Amino acid sequence: MLTRQSFVAFAALTLILLGTVVAVTFATAAEEKKADFLFVQSAKSMSFDPATNKLTLKDVSPVTVFFTDRPERIAGNMNTTRFIPFWSDGKDSFKSDPPNADISVVEGKTLKQTVVELQDPVLEGDDLTYTVRVLKGDMPAKATEVAVFIDIIGRPLTPLSYAGVARRTYRRAFLY
Repeated sequence: MLTRQSFVAFAALTLILLGTVVAVTFATAAEEKKADFLFVQSAKSMSFDPATNKLTLKDVSPVTVFFTDRPERIAGNMNTTRFIPFWSDGKDSFKSDPPNADISVVEGKTLKQTVVELQDPVLEGDDLTYTVRVLKGDMPAKATEVAVFIDIIGRPLTPLSYAGVARRTYRRAFLY
């Protein structure tokens, strides 16, 4: 009888330990590897109203490009309509920590850049409007062929889920 009780106790203890090992293994696997994604939006033209701090990208591309740097080197595109929820979905959304962006336009042979903080996107038809806070540079009232380089967001390597936000501390710009 004692042998049977010992065997049952040993089996129960083994199952408990095995369950703990499996739980720890799944918990470790659940910790997703994150990458720093950057985004690019382009538009045929833009306008800026300094009274309301509204930047409107007119005839914005329906595609927002995303990419990472080393070591992952992931690149792709997503519908701009799927980019807008980054301001409201997830505990570390852009709403709680708005991204910085570089508004880049070419006037003649001169590259003009303005660094802004993007907030409250509204997509209506082909126009995308942001409330912005100018951080560096002068925002032109109007411009054509606009590119918006949006700061990084740390996200799991699955490109359409949400995660914590991190920011880049410097920028480089080149006109070729």
